[in-house]
Amino acid sequence: MFQRIIQFSIKNKLAVGVFTLALIVWGIWSLTQLPFDSTPDITNNQVQVITQAPSLGAQEVEQFITTPVEMALANIPKVKERRSISRSGLSVITLVFDDNADTYWAREQVNQMLKEAEEQLPQGKASVNLGPIATGLGEIYHYTIRPKKGYEDKYTLTDLRTMQDWIVRKQLSGTPGVAEVSGWGGFVKQYEVAVDADRLNSFGLTVNDIYSALENGNENTGGSYIEKNSNQYFIRGIGLVKSLDDISKIPVKTVNGSPVLIRDVANVQYGSATRYGAVTRNGEGEVVAGISLMLKGENFQEVIRNVKERMAQIQKSLPEGVVIEPFIDRTQLVDRVTDTITRNLVEGFLIVVFILVLFLGNFRAGVVVASVIPLAMLFAFGMMKLFGVSGNLMSLGAIDFGLIVDGAVIIVEAVCHHIAISTTKYHGARLTQAQSTTVRDSRYSLKK
Repeated sequence: MFQRIIQFSIKNKLAVGVFTLALIVWGIWSLTQLPFDSTPDITNNQVQVITQAPSLGAQEVEQFITTPVEMALANIPKVKERRSISRSGLSVITLVFDDNADTYWAREQVNQMLKEAEEQLPQGKASVNLGPIATGLGEIYHYTIRPKKGYEDKYTLTDLRTMQDWIVRKQLSGTPGVAEVSGWGGFVKQYEVAVDADRLNSFGLTVNDIYSALENGNENTGGSYIEKNSNQYFIRGIGLVKSLDDISKIPVKTVNGSPVLIRDVANVQYGSATRYGAVTRNGEGEVVAGISLMLKGENFQEVIRNVKERMAQIQKSLPEGVVIEPFIDRTQLVDRVTDTITRNLVEGFLIVVFILVLFLGNFRAGVVVASVIPLAMLFAFGMMKLFGVSGNLMSLGAIDFGLIVDGAVIIVEAVCHHIAISTTKYHGARLTQAQSTTVRDSRYSLKK
């Protein structure tokens, strides 16, 4: 087989040239489309089930949430490993699937089983969600939202967190390649009803009455419609609250013909959710931070470009004096890794070419052997693009050029050796012929 390939290559130089040109074009195109990252993503194929239950302790979370959910997920096919963590108010269950299992198929299987498990969970005390479709290397862009100098007193931490949740996060979500956008720091704005126990007891009410009144008094209702001439007028009752004053006017109960409103038994005010940490910047005070996670399997370079373009648009929609400032951008790390890879490849190529020319003793032979390196690299780029392998420090940074040119060195040495032997035999044959002619001439002279 190899003999036929060699004979075909020798007899059909034009076809070999066309194939080589096609390989170069394919390799260069694959290189332009090849995703580059800092390190390979070795995260296994997993799905996380996250359950929040703020009113339950660690033991209760394990008993009433983690155990029932794990039992419901026990019979899902293609699961290699199942592990869980139960903490106060939080349950995290991680399912590791086979590598050949489709991520979206796995999440669909988990979703189906969770519908059965939700019936066994404490009603109204737990919310079950699936983790984002991201991996351990999904954190590609961290940023802070802060006021400029001179605007520190104009925007509070609550204002900054509200901008993050309702402006930045809303616009950044949906960016191609982004799996999730999260924020932390600052104060999450809430509407609080601070109940006065003495006033509540004086009217003979309970906290459950307050809950029921707030729930029933914060909704719209709809009825039929009225026809007048050729028009139809739909009947609706608007009950959604829009301000603190609307909340304070919600009736709780009627006592002696007079309604008892929320403001009669409680103080309605702005508040914030309980927070468990803070974000500071350069020791200058608190700021609000955010993070964008990359979708699993996406091209990092395209995703980070989309994120930066969207961030430039979001900056224009923020109030005056508020800026978005990135503090972790993986582009810098990837650029440094890419520079390292490029330098290693170029230096390795030049060193190998120099050594080949030096030891082969023939410049043309050294160039022929060295030409295998770029052709092999272009073929590797094409196969990496075909099989979805990203370029990174592991896949490209430690290539052994000596191993690449070993076969070419052996072939070129054999060719050079064959040429040398053939040349020696040719010169030897010419020398023998000349000697024979001299002997014949000598014999002829003696006879005369």
